Amino acid sequence: MRDRRSLSRREWLRGGLAATGASLLHPSVFGFVLPSLEAGETVVPFLDPQPVNPDRPMVQWDQLESWITPESDFFSVKHYGIPEVDMEKWKLTIGGFVDRPLALTLEDLKARPKSHYTATLECSGNGASERFMGAVGNARWSGTRLGPVLQECGLSPEATEVVFFGVDRGKEEIRGNEYEQNFGRSLSVKEALRDRVLLAYEMNGKPLSQTHGAPLRLVVPGWYGVAWVKWLWRVEVHDRQFLSRFMGRDYVTIRGEERDGETIWRETSVGRMNLKSIVARVTRMDGGAVRVMGAVWNDGTPLKAVELKLDDGAWMETELGEGKDHPHCWTFWTYDWNDPAPGEHTLVSRAVDARGRVQPAPEDDVIRLKKTYWEANQQIRRRIRL
Repeated sequence: MRDRRSLSRREWLRGGLAATGASLLHPSVFGFVLPSLEAGETVVPFLDPQPVNPDRPMVQWDQLESWITPESDFFSVKHYGIPEVDMEKWKLTIGGFVDRPLALTLEDLKARPKSHYTATLECSGNGASERFMGAVGNARWSGTRLGPVLQECGLSPEATEVVFFGVDRGKEEIRGNEYEQNFGRSLSVKEALRDRVLLAYEMNGKPLSQTHGAPLRLVVPGWYGVAWVKWLWRVEVHDRQFLSRFMGRDYVTIRGEERDGETIWRETSVGRMNLKSIVARVTRMDGGAVRVMGAVWNDGTPLKAVELKLDDGAWMETELGEGKDHPHCWTFWTYDWNDPAPGEHTLVSRAVDARGRVQPAPEDDVIRLKKTYWEANQQIRRRIRL
């Protein structure tokens, strides 16, 4: 494995890490990496390795070294293909239930106060199957805050939701008729006005690529990726609930709850990220001890602990490391396992947050009675042989 520490630092400096403006990035971002291999330390391969698809960039957990995910390893999901954006005509328009509609060019947006926020982005289908396990990444997003733009427009008293539309579009059949629609998602006015929500035009210090939503995408830390609308070009303020394929038909989780011998079924729209952890890498030290490393992330709720179970043993607390002071970023954790017995072993991690929520096991009702693949946050078992 290659140590990216010095390379990442040079790239950050070239990308303008020291840029002025309202920065929400903690200055200790330099050096955020899983530990490099020490002398005599070797990687223990998983017996259930993560599949590699060269045509779909994803995080490869056993190779993870950088706290910031490079674009080459960063997943991307599209629903109507990657659109061609005519930059000579492109403007971001804001209208609906506002007093003063706006139309802003990219230059207009860049002239506004610049903010940075480092946040983990996860596809809501990540972890739904063994072949889709790395659709998550951590990046530094730069742009201007959405809240001041909306406030400048003057929100009407009737305003309840802010709807975001991408340039990408497709035809949808609704009740027997076909309609052309742009990809769209909404946030409540309260959510849209949070300081951390950005109109982003940079990723990791560089302009957004076409794949990741150029020229502009919404950044909603703590929410699944479907809410981070790419190729953003229209914002509408509504006075009633917005429903579309991607809020009312797709990206809907069906989950059961057993109560008094009866199963109650609920449908909810995919929104905030669930609490989740994974065993990422296992190494054998020169003296025979084993080091287990992993990552944990959620919707920004403070973490209480990440626990590790070896085989059928008790849950043991791990050490939280890089990222633990960044609420919307993944946190790396480690556990040193002394005197492990030879043979095959299973390793499972689970996270616990400050609200008492525990990452569920696959047999727990909250997972067992979930009938759709979105929002998969079950504990993930990894196997090794020593």
